[in-house]
Amino acid sequence: MKLTPVSERFILHWGEMGARWGVNRTVAQIHALLYLAERPLAADEIAETLAVARSNVSTSIKELLAWRLVKVVHVLGDRRDHFETSKDVWELFRLIVEGRRQREIAPTLEVLGELLVSPDLAGEPAGVRRRIGETREFIALLTVWADEMLRQDPKTLMKLLKLGAGVSKLIRREGE
Repeated sequence: MKLTPVSERFILHWGEMGARWGVNRTVAQIHALLYLAERPLAADEIAETLAVARSNVSTSIKELLAWRLVKVVHVLGDRRDHFETSKDVWELFRLIVEGRRQREIAPTLEVLGELLVSPDLAGEPAGVRRRIGETREFIALLTVWADEMLRQDPKTLMKLLKLGAGVSKLIRREGE
């Protein structure tokens, strides 16, 4: 598959952003390629298009499958597995948020909860106890908020985002 300059720039930038978010650059680039592709792609075509090793593509695809960002599809007359991703940016956002929650937020809430009920906490300075409690409360509140937002359909969520931006401007004006 031959990339246009625009597609190439998008894919390269998505790889850079992925690296900044803690995702392997190649994983992010493969996801970007599949997002832009008009049809499912086989692993060897992905490797050739991105000029990366076939083994790197296999490892990256496994990671994308684990995140549920990619699915295997079959093409009539071709025995190879092909891969595609959703073209719905909201669905991708939901999958990424849910994946991050399972891998990062839930374990953090669990550890903070364990710390708060630990008998050893009493031996910590009051400020440490307070900050651990505030951190858990803050993360739990953000999780509840995120859950509520992700339950909304995309149209409602867009309205909420625009409304939130308007409310922020109004609050800033009132503070002046």
